[in-house]
Amino acid sequence: MFQYISKRLFQTLLVLFGISLITFILLQVVPGDPVELMLEKRADAQTIARVRHELGLDVSLPQQYLNFLKGAIHLDFGKSYFTKEVVITALVRCFMVTVKLASMSFLFAVVLGVACGMAAAINRGKWIDSVLMTISIVGVSAPSFWIAIILQIIFGLKLDLLPISGFEGPVFFILPSIALGTRYAGSIARITRTSMLDVIKQDYIRTARAKGVKEGLVIMKHALKNAMIPIITLVGTELGNMLTGSMLIERVFSIPGIGKLAVDSMSNRDLPLLEGTVMYIAFVFVIVNLLVDISYAFIDPRIRYGKGAN
Repeated sequence: MFQYISKRLFQTLLVLFGISLITFILLQVVPGDPVELMLEKRADAQTIARVRHELGLDVSLPQQYLNFLKGAIHLDFGKSYFTKEVVITALVRCFMVTVKLASMSFLFAVVLGVACGMAAAINRGKWIDSVLMTISIVGVSAPSFWIAIILQIIFGLKLDLLPISGFEGPVFFILPSIALGTRYAGSIARITRTSMLDVIKQDYIRTARAKGVKEGLVIMKHALKNAMIPIITLVGTELGNMLTGSMLIERVFSIPGIGKLAVDSMSNRDLPLLEGTVMYIAFVFVIVNLLVDISYAFIDPRIRYGKGAN
């Protein structure tokens, strides 16, 4: 296990290094000078040259990348070109908002998805199965921003039950959490149903039932536990997606999270802020995937990581 974790950590560092290099190169080929955008057209050539020197943009590209890499190692991505806020401060501030939204969306998606998937598997071929799977397809297929707008119209404007924008309190996250978690709940429901059906057919399930074990115990202790591997794989990936922020949802509900920060930094070509945001997103994804892989060994004792582990 230790060898496997060490190997994956090394792979994580390589992935982060590759993403930082690709991001830096792509940002250099994007049209437009960030200094000219920041100073607008009123600045003269001398002022532009002075600001470029202050921002370290007058050195060679390899040196700029090395400076960025050194700063990233120390979590120092510099300051925003436009707001002058320290990038890591902006990331932490937006991260705390995104965590609240992601936590509520994740809880909604997992509880609803697993419950619907189990109910559909237990009632396979019945009307309940058909209804739940139809709803899950709709949830997966419907764009999240469309669901968000529908929720705003019904519960915010028509019924006036919930706020449609802002983040002043927990109640402000209800509609965004439902809008963000609906598609993930549909995916979790479908994979839970499929995994549960595969496990229910196994001999040890029939043996447990033949011994007179209560059906609820058979489903919860034997079937669900052994069906968790594919479910956790999907749930871990979805958690990574939620933690990196939903740009559309945060835009629709005016939530200043990571997604909105990424959109704003791209619109302004704010290189330090955009580089910091991309590295944050990459870090969250690789760490979540690492934790998911490690969790396999604790959930399924048949899985062992040894010298031959990949």
